[in-house]
Amino acid sequence: MSTAEKPFADPDLARAQEYAAKLLLLSEGSVNKNFDPFTDIDWDNPDFAADAGEERWILPPSADPLGRHPWYTSLPKERQIEIGKYRQANIAKVGLQFEAILISGMMQHVFGLPNGSPEFRYCSHEMIEEHNHTLMFQEMVNRIGVDVPGMGPLVRQLRHLAVPVAVNFPNLFFMAVLAGEEPIDHIQKDILRSTDNIHPIMRGVMAIHIAEEARHISFAHEFLEQHVPERNAAQRFVLSLAMPLIMWILGRAIATPPRTFFDEFDVPDEVRKELFYGSDEAKKVFADYFGDVRMLAEKIGMMNPISRRLWKALGMNGHVTRFRSEPLRLVKTA
Repeated sequence: MSTAEKPFADPDLARAQEYAAKLLLLSEGSVNKNFDPFTDIDWDNPDFAADAGEERWILPPSADPLGRHPWYTSLPKERQIEIGKYRQANIAKVGLQFEAILISGMMQHVFGLPNGSPEFRYCSHEMIEEHNHTLMFQEMVNRIGVDVPGMGPLVRQLRHLAVPVAVNFPNLFFMAVLAGEEPIDHIQKDILRSTDNIHPIMRGVMAIHIAEEARHISFAHEFLEQHVPERNAAQRFVLSLAMPLIMWILGRAIATPPRTFFDEFDVPDEVRKELFYGSDEAKKVFADYFGDVRMLAEKIGMMNPISRRLWKALGMNGHVTRFRSEPLRLVKTA
């Protein structure tokens, strides 16, 4: 066959086929490996009672900045346990609220998908898993028995933006998905990797969440890899500036306890600022949550001279991972 007679290879078609194959693989993963929070966690085991081995609620120093802070470690053990219960319950509540926002936006995203879209099946699987996560997180909160608020009152209002953003600006929506999922995933992996004695309620909940969240984060990465390059140059430039802003706003909402936490336990303002905003360690811990996102930004052309300066101005520049979930100990630094 001569060159002129060879069939034309459509790169867009090839990319769409590859995307569909990846989504089918993720969907099959949801079918073949899924969890039920009420059968896969042994809630009725006496060791799972919130008051069983209460010292296991003390915040792990290897994974929680507050857990290794001198202010916290100097407190009586009973107070450390009380604070640990509140913090872990509130993290679960924040996770629940974020999942609810994600579900509301994703439901409207699939509503408008054309017949035959590979995204419909995968997104439907993910929403089922996220619903199970909300049940799991709420059960954890209920059993700990602390009346935590989750997100702060201002951040809660972001839930009203989920649907219009998902419908009209899906790339922004899935950036927001990563802004919430990446910090939670990072924090939970650090806790499970630690050698600290973690309460089995936390260990069971986090193990399930991490296992299924790996698919959810993978999909958000694949979605943006597929759809961001479809935008024109001006739209891609706007997205490149929006990406670090979204990561900063939602990442802070996820990772920082609400003001009520600091008021409830009389945490000094200087400790609060040092732990979550002011110190070099706090800035690095927060920036490290987004190593995978920076890798994605490089891959899809979201890192340009101006956006790089914005990442740096927000204190969110740092290492770029070589592969998803690369442990920090393996990251090569200059």
